Amino acid sequence: MQERISDAELAIMEVLWAESPITATDVAARLAGDRDWSITTIKTLLSRLLAKAAVGYAQDGRRFLYSPLVVREDYVTGESRRLVDRLFGGKFMPLVAHLAEQEKLSDDDIAEIERLLREMRK
Repeated sequence: MQERISDAELAIMEVLWAESPITATDVAARLAGDRDWSITTIKTLLSRLLAKAAVGYAQDGRRFLYSPLVVREDYVTGESRRLVDRLFGGKFMPLVAHLAEQEKLSDDDIAEIERLLREMRK
């Protein structure tokens, strides 16, 4: 099982999933509008992700080029499963019922759920 990725680390991963390989400076530039992190913070988060084997790097002269080792879809699947397991006893329907009650699903949302369920039956 993949080691947990924090919210801050996830911000770094989103940049890497969108564009890689890139340097820590490039990551900082991509996050500049969203986060007020120093280059030191970015490098610390990248180091944590390296230790978790979520990110790898290649050396290019004096630069390090970072790339994700975890596929985004695999990460999302794992996190979704953890959420369902932890909060809903591993059952999908209580999650759907909860979302339906709390989010006031639109007719379009309901139609999309029905479409997905029909596809799953095939």
